Amino acid sequence: MFARDDRVAGDLIRRIRGVSGLTQAELARRTGMQSSVLSAYEHGRRQPSGAALARIARAAGLEFDLVPAAHRSADEHAGMILSKVLDLAGSMPYRPRPELEYPPLIRLRS
Repeated sequence: MFARDDRVAGDLIRRIRGVSGLTQAELARRTGMQSSVLSAYEHGRRQPSGAALARIARAAGLEFDLVPAAHRSADEHAGMILSKVLDLAGSMPYRPRPELEYPPLIRLRS
């Protein structure tokens, strides 16, 4: 009936309501939208604009930021590298020393 992409905004609005604990009617009142419009967004019958999604999130006390996909994938890649480095560090042997060792002091002639 609906393509998966048509339901992304609706799923997001449902999550916003779930996190905030607001009913559809209360969220509609806070945004100044009609309940029927918010319902149409949630059920994928209409697609909200980015500004409408931001307004819905703000009304629920949340923040909505659009981030370019390129940045997100770069962040995900950096996170995967960090995870591998931490795994590698965790697999290295650890031998605690009883006391700190300092290099010998060099005596200067006066």
